Amino acid sequence: MEFRIDKETFVKALQKVQGIVEKRNTMPILSNVLIEAQDNTLLVTATDLEVGMKSSYPAEVVTDGKITIAAKKLYEIIRELPDERINFATKGNDWVEIRCGKAFFTIVGLSSDEFPYFPKINEDSFLNLNTALLREMIEQTSYAICHDETKYNLNGIYIKAEARETGTLLRLVATDGHRLCVAERELAGTTVSEVLTKGAIFPKKGIFELKKLTEEEDDALLLGFMDNNAAMKKGNTTIVMRLVDGDFPDYTKVIPANNDKLITVKREAFLHSLKRMSILSSEKFKGIKFEISDGIMEISSSNPELGEAREEVEVAYSGTSLVARFNARYLIDVLNTLEDENVVLQLRDETSPAILKPASSDGFLSVIMPMRL
Repeated sequence: MEFRIDKETFVKALQKVQGIVEKRNTMPILSNVLIEAQDNTLLVTATDLEVGMKSSYPAEVVTDGKITIAAKKLYEIIRELPDERINFATKGNDWVEIRCGKAFFTIVGLSSDEFPYFPKINEDSFLNLNTALLREMIEQTSYAICHDETKYNLNGIYIKAEARETGTLLRLVATDGHRLCVAERELAGTTVSEVLTKGAIFPKKGIFELKKLTEEEDDALLLGFMDNNAAMKKGNTTIVMRLVDGDFPDYTKVIPANNDKLITVKREAFLHSLKRMSILSSEKFKGIKFEISDGIMEISSSNPELGEAREEVEVAYSGTSLVARFNARYLIDVLNTLEDENVVLQLRDETSPAILKPASSDGFLSVIMPMRL
């Protein structure tokens, strides 16, 4: 195999797969990237058997072929080469020669025969998603993904679609047991796959790679399913991920139905007050206290080792006085992803979960469990 390619293109191709390759070296081949050259196209593939990615790039192919090379080392080498055209060629016994300007590298690879199979994608039954919309929904939910590996069915985002007369309602849900985030959006068209109708759990690693994909140019993103895998295609890149095998808990039972105390507050003022008050809260639990009365919410924190802080924030509320305690980090995470001018905090009493949502729209809500300080 031999091909020539622009340095900038090759760096971009290798950088894209760095988050995919296996870091734990359970199988040496999984820390490698598969390089294929054919029809003046370079195909770059990486997988850890849970999430796989394949991208195509233009290249001047002299001889077709394929080889696998340590992904991290190859990326480091290509990144540091001079800004000139790179010549990449395979030699006997899976050795590779890389030339660029006056720089010359000889590195060892592994036969492509050992590399896991990457499935061929049939796009006929794929759902067409708006990239900006999906990016916003992932941002509003991904921070609530559980990182406890023993709770494997919470280690991802639950995605479900419902066909309606006006279109399709797409819903993303994530929870770590202390908070729950639900984002919903209406999509045009009512063709929904059976997998999405039942609901599927997309793995954490796959979600973060998908989020990176949505941050690129705003092309449409195609979503489909094969066996127990989800496949996403955008531009020249395809991601395949194995769905989490488990049942997502019934999140609807967690959402309080009778939180009758509604506190409306300006998002920016609330966010910055929480950040200030959390500075003196416990490093581990970030617990802060809310004392709410007519028109005023006093936010305070105390730490025996550091001191205490309090601040009053103007709110729209008239009702009985109320005291509540929450983890500031959970509230800050929500407020950071919203853009609305005002948000609503829905409470019932000191020991009940709170709902935090935008004041002007119904496309998102977060349920946050209270704390006992």
